[in-house]
Amino acid sequence: MQLLLASKSPRRRELLSSIGYPIRFVDISVDEKLDFPVPSDKVAETLALLKSDGFSTDLLNEDDVLVTADTVVVHNDFVLGKPKDAQDAREMLLALSGDKHQVYTGVCLKSREGRSLFTEKTDVWFKELSVEEIDYYIDNYKPFDKAGAYGIQDWIGMIGISKIEGCYYNVMGLPMARLYKELHQLVGNAGE
Repeated sequence: MQLLLASKSPRRRELLSSIGYPIRFVDISVDEKLDFPVPSDKVAETLALLKSDGFSTDLLNEDDVLVTADTVVVHNDFVLGKPKDAQDAREMLLALSGDKHQVYTGVCLKSREGRSLFTEKTDVWFKELSVEEIDYYIDNYKPFDKAGAYGIQDWIGMIGISKIEGCYYNVMGLPMARLYKELHQLVGNAGE
């Protein structure tokens, strides 16, 4: 099995590279703006499907599986994307401080024989974060490429996240155990 990852996320590239299959990185250029209503828990899955549809099945070889994904942070049913700037990041982290939120990663797997689409959810709790902690994190880690303005694997995750329920890797951008299971269901027992 050859995996084709359509993502520029260094975290997704690192995670998928550790799963044990050969990987190629591909570019897909699609407009990721949704111009129709989508429930907050389905936004990531809808975007993963949109990306997958931007890559022709004709370009897949017999053993290829295209992997597209998107991750969103949802707080009080409001989707938090990537922050535009430091002030936007500060507002997001202040909103998440001392509260619970959800991280949804939608994944689409596509081969010449079929497709699998799924969403994984993880609940995340932040302790009360001080303005100084938030500013330190933004100034030193520049989380502008991360949904919800944070990375669980970064300093803020180490000092600020008090509890999670669900998959840790899902919060990083790919639910690895579920991805592995879905890959094997899509292509059979290849590699076992």
